[in-house]
Amino acid sequence: MAETIERRSFLRASAALAASAAAGFSCIEIASAAPVAVPTVDALALRVLIDSAHDQFLKPGTVQGVVHQPPGSGRGSDYRKVLHNQWGLSLFAESQRKDETRTILLDFGYTPDALLNNIELLKVDPTKVDALIVSHGHHDHYGGLIGFLDRYGAALSPDVKLYAGGEDNFCHRLVPSGTTGQFTDFGQLDRRELAARRITTVLCEAPTVIAGHAFTTGQIKRRSIERVLPNTFVERGIKDGLGCDAGHYAAAELEGKIIPDEHVHEHATCFNIKDRGLVVISSCGHVGIANSVRQAQEVSGVEKVHAIVGGFHLGPAPKEYLTQVVAEIAKLQPDVVIPMHCSGLNFVLEAQAQMPGNVLVPTTGSRLRFGA
Repeated sequence: MAETIERRSFLRASAALAASAAAGFSCIEIASAAPVAVPTVDALALRVLIDSAHDQFLKPGTVQGVVHQPPGSGRGSDYRKVLHNQWGLSLFAESQRKDETRTILLDFGYTPDALLNNIELLKVDPTKVDALIVSHGHHDHYGGLIGFLDRYGAALSPDVKLYAGGEDNFCHRLVPSGTTGQFTDFGQLDRRELAARRITTVLCEAPTVIAGHAFTTGQIKRRSIERVLPNTFVERGIKDGLGCDAGHYAAAELEGKIIPDEHVHEHATCFNIKDRGLVVISSCGHVGIANSVRQAQEVSGVEKVHAIVGGFHLGPAPKEYLTQVVAEIAKLQPDVVIPMHCSGLNFVLEAQAQMPGNVLVPTTGSRLRFGA
C-alpha cells in the first residue's frame, strides 16, 4: 500500500471539482500545486484546548527555549465547571510577526461539549480565528467541528476556511469489532453540513500557506522505517451525498472495498520561527513522525527543527519498533519533542531515555510559547 501511495500523483483539480459539484458540494476549493513561499513568524503560542489528561500540579518551566505555562486547577469562577479531557486533540495557535497576529484552530476534539466548555474556561477568543485546519478524517479530531460552527460561526470572518489534506478526510471510517471480520461505525466528516454552514473547504494535497503565517505539508511521502500502525479501516466512495470521491485512488481502494486505513491525506501543520527553526505539529502522525518532519523540511527548505508537537500514534507500538522510531526522531535533532494525545506513555519514557533534556509533556489547558 505504501508503495502505491508513493506513486500516486496529486489530485487532479478539475476532476475533483467536477465530482464534488456533482455530489452537491458547492463549497470546495483545491489548493494550488505551485511551490509555496514559506512564511517566517517571530513567535508562536499554542493553547492545548483538548488532550487526554489534565494535571493541575504541573509546574511552569522552559525546555530548550520553549516556555510551558501549566493549566493550573482547570476550574472556572464556578467551581463546578472544570476542563474536560477526552480521547482527542484540539490546539489554538496564535502566531505573531512584528505587529501582525494570526490565529488558527487546529482540530476539534471528539465532542463539541468538551471543545466549547474548554474554550470558555481557558478564555480564548474563537472569533479571532483566521483559519480552521483538520488534520485527518478521524472523529477524535473533527468531532467538535460542527458544534463549534453552530456556536461561533456567525461571529467568524466570512473569509475563514477549513483546510483539509484531501478527499481522504471525508471517507467513511470503521473500527474492527473483535476477530470476526465485523466492523463498527467510526463516522465520517460530512461536507454537506459544512456547506450548510457556509464554510468553504480547501483540499490541500499540495503544501499550502495558511493565514500568511503557517503552512501545511501536503501529502506526506513515506520515506523512513515508519509504518502505519493498525488503526481504523476505510471505505471509499460517495453514497447519498456522503463520503469521499474515489475516482483518483488505486484499484484496490475503489468504492465498496473496506481496507486498512493508510491516511493518504493526513497532513501536518507547521510554523517557521525566526532564528529557531520549524515547529511541526503532527496531530496524530499515522504516516510517521520522521516522515512528517522531513516533508516539512523539504517543503520549506528549512533544516533546523525547533519542536515536534502533537499526537505521534505510538501508544500501540511494539518495544523494538518504538525504539527504532525514537532513534529516527533523535536524528532530526529537534530542540524539543512535545508528545500529546495518542503518543503513549511508552513513547514518553523512550524519548526521555534517548533524548534526556529535550522532552516536554503538557496537558489539557497548557500554553506553550515558541520564539521571542
